[in-house]
Amino acid sequence: MTFSFKRMLRRRSAGTAAVDEAVPAPRGGSDSLNDDAAELTASAPRAVAMPAGAESAATESSAAASAHPATTDKQVAALSGPPNIVPVIHRTDRFSVQDLLVEASYGVGARPSRLVMTTLGTVLGIASLVVTIGFAQTAAGQISNQFDAVSATQIMIEPASTRNSSGTEQATGRLPWDAPERVDRLAGVERAGLVADVDVAGQAVTSVPVNDPSAAQTLSPAVIAASSGLLAAVRGQVVTGRFFDAGHDERGDRVAVLGERAAETLGVNRVDSQPSILIGEVSYTVIGIIDGVERRANLLDAVIVPLNTARVQFGLTAPAELHVQIQVGAGTLVSRQAPIALDPSAPENFTVQAPAAASSLQDNIQADINIVFLTLGILALLAGGLGIANVTLLSVMERVGEIGLRRALGATGRDIARQFIVESAVIGLLGGLIGSALGVFAVVAVSLLQGWTPILDPFVAIGAALLGTVVGLAAGAYPAVRASNIEPITALRGGT
Repeated sequence: MTFSFKRMLRRRSAGTAAVDEAVPAPRGGSDSLNDDAAELTASAPRAVAMPAGAESAATESSAAASAHPATTDKQVAALSGPPNIVPVIHRTDRFSVQDLLVEASYGVGARPSRLVMTTLGTVLGIASLVVTIGFAQTAAGQISNQFDAVSATQIMIEPASTRNSSGTEQATGRLPWDAPERVDRLAGVERAGLVADVDVAGQAVTSVPVNDPSAAQTLSPAVIAASSGLLAAVRGQVVTGRFFDAGHDERGDRVAVLGERAAETLGVNRVDSQPSILIGEVSYTVIGIIDGVERRANLLDAVIVPLNTARVQFGLTAPAELHVQIQVGAGTLVSRQAPIALDPSAPENFTVQAPAAASSLQDNIQADINIVFLTLGILALLAGGLGIANVTLLSVMERVGEIGLRRALGATGRDIARQFIVESAVIGLLGGLIGSALGVFAVVAVSLLQGWTPILDPFVAIGAALLGTVVGLAAGAYPAVRASNIEPITALRGGT
């Protein structure tokens, strides 16, 4: 077999290297050899300066041709060719980041049903984590709001007391009858009302004047005297009828308002027919029934009469308590100024119960609730991570042949490991994003249905989505190492 070689010299900026381009020629006789010689002769004048190595190689080949007359021009050209014609493969021509992302995305989307089942575990875990933290924060906020609405906006003032020689407590001062008007002028005060327990000297409180000896004895409701502004000061609500006003109080009218439980005890459920109750032998017209008292719940079990009525009918000497509703944050100011407004000469004769600041006990309870919810969320998240690890490991075992083929084509163990880690991270990120969104939606939906204010730290939602990626990375670590250790020849033969 004879070959025809055509040498082509190119000039380079550094000065040089001749590259031979070999082209197989068809079978022929001496005519083809003569044509080759003519081509070589014609190309000789176009040759340029050659490097020292190429020049010495050409000299040696000429000497060899003269020593052996049978040597042809083709063999001379072959001896003088460049020693290496295989191009160098640069690092950038290997498995790049773009290739890694493409292969990982294909691996993730190749099995949609498995992707859904794998992602579902992470979705449930992340959603559970966000929901538990969100509900804990919302519950804490709801408790705090209720605390501010009741405790932080209420002040109670009562006469100071001291123990006498017999060991009983004795009041050192008295609340004035016009105490609500005195404190109403203070900054931060919204409403005020007086209240006092009434001693009825053992008289029964009934709704009918019939004395039936055979009837079972029932405990009579307590009788309490109040000013017209007390109901608003303790955040009470009128169920039916109305509460007595300042006119009833000034005139000492014999009217009464029943607490809801006291009305049930007395059998009164409506006031449009002007029902009456008896305190002893004296009749009192029921004008209203109240409920929803947040500050002094014993009002619901009592019969409430105006203060001046209690003074006239039962000899009430002085009010017992002054309830003041204030604005949030005005507790310190009002508690300092109220005793002075009541008695400028002896403010020490009054005791003020101001709203306390948020206690460490409340903070500790909220922290314990957060820990419980957080633990439940983490357990659910671990279940999702184990699901990712399981499915990724199963995917590695099913794709042994594919892994072996990639290794045989030049992919390194590190390339294989990175591919499976990226696949797990993508699955975790998808689960984190979907789970975080579902968790936020659940917190908002439940809060709106319950009439709460949803509270959720935005960093919790963002961090939960990123946590899904971390869980995916951790779950895919072992399967990735397992895949990188598979030998190509073993994989191609069908082994594991």
